[in-house]
Amino acid sequence: MAKIHAYLNFDGNCEEAFRFYEKVFHTQNLGTHRYCDMPGGDGAPEIPDEIKDRVLHTAIRINESTMLMGSDIVEGMVGLPVHEGNQTYIMLDTESAGEAESLYKALADGAKNIEMKLEPTFFAELYASFQDRFGIWWMIHYEGNVKMG
Repeated sequence: MAKIHAYLNFDGNCEEAFRFYEKVFHTQNLGTHRYCDMPGGDGAPEIPDEIKDRVLHTAIRINESTMLMGSDIVEGMVGLPVHEGNQTYIMLDTESAGEAESLYKALADGAKNIEMKLEPTFFAELYASFQDRFGIWWMIHYEGNVKMG
Protein backbone atom coordinates (compact mmCIF):
# COMPACT_ATOMS: atom_id res chain seq x y z
CA MET A 1 0.00 0.00 0.00
CA ALA A 2 1.30 3.44 -0.89
CA LYS A 3 2.24 5.88 1.83
CA ILE A 4 0.92 9.41 1.70
CA HIS A 5 3.32 12.28 2.30
CA ALA A 6 2.62 15.96 2.07
CA TYR A 7 4.85 18.24 -0.01
CA LEU A 8 4.73 21.94 0.71
CA ASN A 9 5.97 24.72 -1.55
CA PHE A 10 7.15 28.06 -0.16
CA ASP A 11 8.31 31.40 -1.49
CA GLY A 12 11.56 31.80 0.43
CA ASN A 13 10.53 30.83 3.98
CA CYS A 14 10.69 27.01 3.77
CA GLU A 15 13.54 26.77 6.26
CA GLU A 16 11.69 28.91 8.82
CA ALA A 17 8.50 26.90 8.33
CA PHE A 18 10.26 23.57 8.81
CA ARG A 19 12.00 24.74 11.99
CA PHE A 20 8.50 25.54 13.26
CA TYR A 21 7.07 22.15 12.15
CA GLU A 22 10.01 20.30 13.77
CA LYS A 23 8.98 21.85 17.11
CA VAL A 24 5.27 21.15 16.57
CA PHE A 25 5.87 17.46 15.78
CA HIS A 26 8.83 16.99 18.15
CA THR A 27 11.06 15.65 15.39
CA GLN A 28 14.34 16.41 13.67
CA ASN A 29 14.98 17.42 10.09
CA LEU A 30 16.09 14.54 7.87
CA GLY A 31 18.30 16.84 5.82
CA THR A 32 18.16 20.00 3.78
CA HIS A 33 19.45 20.49 0.26
CA ARG A 34 19.87 24.01 -1.09
CA TYR A 35 19.88 25.29 -4.65
CA CYS A 36 23.65 25.76 -4.40
CA ASP A 37 23.92 21.98 -3.79
CA MET A 38 22.58 21.20 -7.26
CA PRO A 39 25.19 19.58 -9.48
CA GLY A 40 26.58 21.77 -12.22
CA GLY A 41 27.73 20.79 -15.65
CA ASP A 42 26.49 20.77 -19.21
CA GLY A 43 22.88 21.86 -19.47
CA ALA A 44 22.56 22.62 -15.76
CA PRO A 45 20.96 25.99 -15.04
CA GLU A 46 23.09 28.70 -13.50
CA ILE A 47 21.96 29.39 -9.94
CA PRO A 48 21.47 33.12 -9.28
CA ASP A 49 23.21 34.34 -6.11
CA GLU A 50 19.93 35.53 -4.55
CA ILE A 51 18.51 31.99 -4.43
CA LYS A 52 21.61 29.87 -3.74
CA ASP A 53 20.76 29.47 -0.04
CA ARG A 54 17.03 28.77 -0.55
CA VAL A 55 15.77 25.28 0.20
CA LEU A 56 15.65 22.92 -2.78
CA HIS A 57 14.33 20.03 -0.65
CA THR A 58 13.84 19.24 3.04
CA ALA A 59 11.87 16.70 5.05
CA ILE A 60 10.78 15.66 8.52
CA ARG A 61 9.30 12.36 9.63
CA ILE A 62 6.03 12.75 11.53
CA ASN A 63 5.78 9.01 12.25
CA GLU A 64 7.00 5.73 10.72
CA SER A 65 4.79 6.06 7.65
CA THR A 66 4.33 9.81 7.16
CA MET A 67 6.74 12.51 6.07
CA LEU A 68 6.35 16.23 5.51
CA MET A 69 8.55 17.55 2.72
CA GLY A 70 9.03 20.99 1.26
CA SER A 71 10.97 23.42 -0.87
CA ASP A 72 11.27 27.04 -1.89
CA ILE A 73 9.88 27.29 -5.40
CA VAL A 74 11.75 29.73 -7.61
CA GLU A 75 9.81 30.85 -10.68
CA GLY A 76 11.67 29.91 -13.82
CA MET A 77 13.87 27.45 -11.91
CA VAL A 78 11.60 24.74 -10.51
CA GLY A 79 7.85 24.44 -10.79
CA LEU A 80 5.17 27.09 -10.97
CA PRO A 81 5.10 30.32 -8.97
CA VAL A 82 3.89 29.82 -5.40
CA HIS A 83 0.50 31.30 -4.56
CA GLU A 84 -1.00 31.02 -1.12
CA GLY A 85 -4.31 29.30 -1.40
CA ASN A 86 -6.44 26.60 0.06
CA GLN A 87 -6.00 24.06 -2.73
CA THR A 88 -3.96 21.83 -0.39
CA TYR A 89 -4.78 20.82 3.15
CA ILE A 90 -2.86 18.49 5.37
CA MET A 91 -5.25 16.40 7.44
CA LEU A 92 -4.00 15.15 10.78
CA ASP A 93 -6.13 12.26 12.06
CA THR A 94 -5.27 12.16 15.77
CA GLU A 95 -5.50 9.30 18.25
CA SER A 96 -6.81 11.34 21.18
CA ALA A 97 -8.55 14.58 22.06
CA GLY A 98 -5.40 15.68 23.87
CA GLU A 99 -3.28 15.19 20.78
CA ALA A 100 -5.81 17.14 18.68
CA GLU A 101 -5.80 20.00 21.18
CA SER A 102 -2.00 20.10 21.41
CA LEU A 103 -1.53 20.15 17.63
CA TYR A 104 -4.24 22.78 17.17
CA LYS A 105 -2.72 25.03 19.81
CA ALA A 106 0.74 24.79 18.25
CA LEU A 107 -0.16 24.99 14.55
CA ALA A 108 -2.86 27.66 14.88
CA ASP A 109 -0.50 29.96 16.80
CA GLY A 110 -0.35 33.08 14.61
CA ALA A 111 -2.80 31.60 12.09
CA LYS A 112 -3.72 33.74 9.09
CA ASN A 113 -7.23 32.29 8.79
CA ILE A 114 -9.33 30.08 11.07
CA GLU A 115 -12.10 28.47 9.03
CA MET A 116 -13.30 26.43 11.97
CA LYS A 117 -12.00 26.40 15.55
CA LEU A 118 -11.28 23.05 17.17
CA GLU A 119 -14.73 21.93 18.26
CA PRO A 120 -17.18 19.01 18.14
CA THR A 121 -18.95 18.33 14.84
CA PHE A 122 -21.43 15.78 13.54
CA PHE A 123 -18.52 13.80 12.05
CA ALA A 124 -15.91 14.07 14.81
CA GLU A 125 -15.54 14.69 18.50
CA LEU A 126 -13.06 17.43 17.54
CA TYR A 127 -12.32 19.06 14.19
CA ALA A 128 -10.62 22.24 13.02
CA SER A 129 -9.53 23.76 9.71
CA PHE A 130 -7.25 26.75 9.37
CA GLN A 131 -4.39 28.40 7.49
CA ASP A 132 -1.19 28.63 9.53
CA ARG A 133 1.14 31.61 9.63
CA PHE A 134 3.01 30.30 6.58
CA GLY A 135 -0.10 30.00 4.41
CA ILE A 136 -0.46 26.20 4.73
CA TRP A 137 -3.98 24.83 5.23
CA TRP A 138 -4.52 22.20 7.95
CA MET A 139 -7.38 19.99 9.17
CA ILE A 140 -7.20 18.41 12.61
CA HIS A 141 -9.58 15.53 13.19
CA TYR A 142 -10.31 13.37 16.22
CA GLU A 143 -13.15 10.96 15.47
CA GLY A 144 -13.53 9.65 19.01
CA ASN A 145 -16.94 8.07 19.58
CA VAL A 146 -18.62 9.79 16.62
CA LYS A 147 -19.13 7.29 13.81
CA MET A 148 -20.28 8.34 10.35
CA GLY A 149 -22.67 6.15 8.41
